[in-house]
Amino acid sequence: MRAFHQYSIAALWLAWLLYWSIAAIGSKPIRRHEGMTSRLSHLVPLALGLALLVPPHLPAIWLTARFVSSGGAWFWVGLGLVALGLAFAVVARVWLGGNWSSVVTVKQDHELIRAGPYRWVRHPIYAGLLAALLGSMVAQGEVRGLVALALFMFAIFRRVALEERFLKEEFGSLYAAYRREVPCLVPSLRRR
Repeated sequence: MRAFHQYSIAALWLAWLLYWSIAAIGSKPIRRHEGMTSRLSHLVPLALGLALLVPPHLPAIWLTARFVSSGGAWFWVGLGLVALGLAFAVVARVWLGGNWSSVVTVKQDHELIRAGPYRWVRHPIYAGLLAALLGSMVAQGEVRGLVALALFMFAIFRRVALEERFLKEEFGSLYAAYRREVPCLVPSLRRR
């Protein structure tokens, strides 16, 4: 059971990464993309977050202090969030199809996707990844996970803001209407 606790979440993330790499093949050609400085503004916090979250041990004692008990129910809650979050991101990636890119872009013949998970949130890939990162943090249960999650959230919110600008410039009033109708990252409980 110890090995399952130690490797199950990492296995889910590796499976997701493998799918993500394969799915990137065949996306549409890029018409416009963010600059390198802009890209670094969200890649650096992501890298710092990974450096905090991934290593099994850190020398800084305060970062390894626990905020939830180890193992038990918290591990299963975290594992469930990771699995659900990554699955939601994959479904969103499938719906996005050739419009997806690892860099904030506008593709040739870019489409505004409003079906599938895009009818619940405008950025379901990020919503799923945030849920999975939250799950990883809860399962780990250490303060460094809280710091890593804050860094990931900063990077994702920075990227969402840039994507929103690109999409508004590309789709104008169509995107403005979509923004009014569909929440950004957290599905609304109210009926439309």
